[in-house]
Amino acid sequence: MDKVKFSRRGALLAGGSLPVLMALPARAQTAPAAEAEKPAFAGKVHGIRLGGFELTTVLGGTGSSDNPIATFGLNAEPAEFEAVSKANFIPSDRTGGSYTPTLLRTADALVLFDTGMQPGNTVASLAVAGVKPEDVTHVVLTHMHGDHIGGLMDGEAPVFANAELVASRPEADYWAANPGDAYNAKVKPLIDKARLFEEDGEILPGIRAEAAHGHTPGHTTYLLESEGQKLLLTGDSFNHYVYSVERPEWHVRFDVDKEAGAATRKRVLVRLASEMIPFVGYHMPFPALGFIAPNSAGSYRYVPATYQFG
Repeated sequence: MDKVKFSRRGALLAGGSLPVLMALPARAQTAPAAEAEKPAFAGKVHGIRLGGFELTTVLGGTGSSDNPIATFGLNAEPAEFEAVSKANFIPSDRTGGSYTPTLLRTADALVLFDTGMQPGNTVASLAVAGVKPEDVTHVVLTHMHGDHIGGLMDGEAPVFANAELVASRPEADYWAANPGDAYNAKVKPLIDKARLFEEDGEILPGIRAEAAHGHTPGHTTYLLESEGQKLLLTGDSFNHYVYSVERPEWHVRFDVDKEAGAATRKRVLVRLASEMIPFVGYHMPFPALGFIAPNSAGSYRYVPATYQFG
């Protein structure tokens, strides 16, 4: 099976005869099963073009848990939680999700947004896309929870040895003051050389950081724009494709500030629905690419991308 090939020349040769947004030749792939040293985790990627950018969502792992109301609906009425689950054909007593970093190739950079729970999974998926860790020029963090920073270090060695680490200063300051095992092991060894930004603004050409605090004190979304095409990387603005989208007011266990987290969810959902731009959500069902549509007053629904990009 062919790996995803990034070619800016190929995009230019396509000219105006193809849609501005189109799928890369191999949209979803798994690593060959017959490799001599096949990793425990079979990598998986999904690629599209966004104007002049090439964007690939990278499966960094999956997870499941019981009692989802205790994670996604701390202030929800059990009967309503059950009803919302039933209406969406999902069980109310268990949940599953994925961790999906995003790889962005621009004219001058190869940028990885977040790194997954552990380095092996993300590296395996990058290999499917034909990318080596040393190829990455920048690692940009939405925030510093363990499932987003876990791939930064492999033991005492940086996984992305040639990459500049970029993150929000409020986020870095919060975790420096409230360190946990994940921060100490994965971020602290790199933070002295990191580029920390203070406010909203362009961090690289076509990549704009926008504060989306609440989930963590420095949680950040990133607006990508190329040739008039836009896409928003929402990080953990919403953690579940049903509960956090249809009921943004429900409190999420992992939000540091529950009220601010709910307010940010609503604001980001309103924006996505009103501007009708696509987004990548870190915990949305892989390939984590889709849209937000109004559902009813104060409620929204997740619309997975299908063939809009090709």
